Amino acid sequence: MEFIANMDPLMLGLIVGLFTVAMLFSGIPIAFGLCVTSLVFLFLAEGFQILGVYAETFYAGLNSFVLLSIPMFILMGMAVANSPAGKDLYTGLDRWLWRLPGGLVISNIGACSIFAALSGSSPATCAAIGTMGIPEMRKRGYSAELATGCIAAGGTLGVLIPPSIVLIVYGLATGTSIGRLFLCGVIPGLLLAGLFMLWAYIYSYFIDKSYAERARNRVPPTLKEKLEVIPRVFPFLAIVVGVLYVLYGGIATPSEASGVGAFLVFVMIALVYKIYQPKKIWDIVKVSMKESVMIMFIIAGSYIFAFSLSSLYVTQSIAQTIVEMGLNKWVLFFYINIFLLIAGFFLPPVAVIVMTSSILLPIITEFGFDPYWFAIVFTINMEIGLITPPVGLNLYIIKGITPDVSLNQILRGSVPFMVMMMICIVILCIFPEIVTWLPDKLMGPDAGF
Repeated sequence: MEFIANMDPLMLGLIVGLFTVAMLFSGIPIAFGLCVTSLVFLFLAEGFQILGVYAETFYAGLNSFVLLSIPMFILMGMAVANSPAGKDLYTGLDRWLWRLPGGLVISNIGACSIFAALSGSSPATCAAIGTMGIPEMRKRGYSAELATGCIAAGGTLGVLIPPSIVLIVYGLATGTSIGRLFLCGVIPGLLLAGLFMLWAYIYSYFIDKSYAERARNRVPPTLKEKLEVIPRVFPFLAIVVGVLYVLYGGIATPSEASGVGAFLVFVMIALVYKIYQPKKIWDIVKVSMKESVMIMFIIAGSYIFAFSLSSLYVTQSIAQTIVEMGLNKWVLFFYINIFLLIAGFFLPPVAVIVMTSSILLPIITEFGFDPYWFAIVFTINMEIGLITPPVGLNLYIIKGITPDVSLNQILRGSVPFMVMMMICIVILCIFPEIVTWLPDKLMGPDAGF
């Protein structure tokens, strides 16, 4: 035990890191892996007396009223995902954008953007929009790569466009305002969706030469067909706008807004889609509960993990060492992005945030970066991780929807959208006001961190 206590913190940090990676690659659930790693090294450093503190820390990780917003937003998302809302969103946008080059692809990306705002879930967005959108695109001659790639990338918008579970977790892990984070994500989310649509337009107009012929052969939708879908989509959009209004207008806290949003979504699916049977409602609640418990367990495990790193002085030593290296702030930022990108290859966004934020945030703030701006860049890096192997969740969701398309084809289709995400990060670095303007306008300048 003395050996651990007297070890150089940087060397100890390396050992802890390698042990953690080994645990996670063993196949053990992430939450259990983080808990076991923390327990082992805290026990080696402090002995049996750490067990009481361990239990208290685990409880403290979940003892937050703000955490209530996570299961409520998940419940809201699952209610939307288990209704035909995704189909209606896609149908409506397709009918209104049919003249635009690449209109079908753009319709799918637009539907993903709106559905992501409704559900806050990347997998739910991919499943809901992809189930209908991918067959329709392939039927009209679009390549399997483009059809699957645009849905896989469009689904990632669920972790950036509010209400985002990832941004909630970031706010909890770093002590930053969740309401402000949501506002920070609005314009970058729309910007990223616009970049996705731009690639779809470029591909359809300049690369796919047979598009024009397919477009000419399509029967244009009637005005009646365009208008009839609006009443089915508008109520859900109104809920999103309403939730954001009460949240940013100071009327309700994130937890209260999420509860009201979940209730209103259930009312809407009952009124619009006649989904009110107890069994269907219970199925939605059951899936939401399973997802919520998984995320909560990861948060608690990550809280303990961060506590153990701090107790062993690993976090402070890494931050101090990096500051003393005297690196240019943008060189450092480049290295951090590479690190986050690699971490996103192997771990889900929630796990990466709660595991690394305690280390990265002091470094970021020390070098003068805005923590809210960094949160959005962080999140976009996590989006890239969702469409890159080996853990690229969206890739496997799309593969499940289209079993006849190889994983390699889906990945090839996703690559141009990854490039768009990287371009988005560069744009946000050059123009950080894209992130900070809206929250500063509505909430006033940040008082400091």
